[in-house]
Amino acid sequence: MQQPVRIAPSILSADFARLGEELRAVDKAGADYVHIDVMDGHFVPNLTIGPGVVKALRPHSKKVFDVHLMIAPVDPYVAAFAEAGADIITVHPEAGPHLHRTIQLIRQHGKKPGVSLNPGTPVAAIANVLTEIEMVLVMSVNPGFGGQAFIPSALDKLKDLRRMIDATGRKIDLSIDGGINADTAHQAVAAGADVLVAGTATFSGGEAAYAGNIRRLRGG
Repeated sequence: MQQPVRIAPSILSADFARLGEELRAVDKAGADYVHIDVMDGHFVPNLTIGPGVVKALRPHSKKVFDVHLMIAPVDPYVAAFAEAGADIITVHPEAGPHLHRTIQLIRQHGKKPGVSLNPGTPVAAIANVLTEIEMVLVMSVNPGFGGQAFIPSALDKLKDLRRMIDATGRKIDLSIDGGINADTAHQAVAAGADVLVAGTATFSGGEAAYAGNIRRLRGG
């Protein structure tokens, strides 16, 4: 069953010179999760942050830290991000040779495992691990950079995943990331998403605009 919509601002679009303040601002503005993109310049064509930054940000918010690891190999870094304060650790099937083992590793560190599907990755990639995870993250852009245009085929993927998740009878977050604004948010929720990752749409306009931005993403 589809859960209430939660908004996960992506700090990739925040002011990196003021990350602590930005985090407190979106927390106060009504964010549910904080989405943290970790990129290694190898698995995706960009380089962002490491576990030290996640650890530094942790005291600034009690909201769920949804840490998206776009790094390969991913297994050697799971422990560091778990210790840094991640609540959900999301990985890609392509980021290691044994997805099920990676999921087990995340659980061993007391965290919730998620799996992310790139635009070219089929839903079948998670069919055999769906009962082992707590989040599916659909990428509606090719990962690496913020501000990209929404890929419409992601909506069909959401519909397929919604059916798969409902068939398990479990509460698994169905998240979408990339090109999310007030219009595409509505389409994504209609297709089955219940977590909306939004960077540019959340952080545009400065702190005074964040609450309104988040409200519009919820459809309010």
